[in-house]
Amino acid sequence: MKIYGLGLKGEQAAKRFLKKKGYKILDANYQCRFGELDLIAKDKECLVFCEVKTRSLGALAEPQESVTPAKQRKMIKTALFYLQQTQFDGPSRFDVIAIKKDEKGALQIEHLENVFTC
Repeated sequence: MKIYGLGLKGEQAAKRFLKKKGYKILDANYQCRFGELDLIAKDKECLVFCEVKTRSLGALAEPQESVTPAKQRKMIKTALFYLQQTQFDGPSRFDVIAIKKDEKGALQIEHLENVFTC
């Protein structure tokens, strides 16, 4: 799936943000029959499945509010498939990178770690 505009800028900013925190980006926009994972990264020995949500100033809801229970179920199925395909045998978690574009056009990033489990 191609990403354009603000969503693309948000995902690029999220990658840079995670790299600065010492994460290693393993994959971006991973897709399988169950869904898509925006970013897959490693934080030390932990595999991190990240959902990136970007919103403009004036959006009615916070970016992280769009990670609904239905979206979480799709992410879990996709992550389990990824784990099976890669045979990764270590800890993993689900994070949300919530990004808001402020009135000056700058992106404000909030990293929410381990927001849900499977």
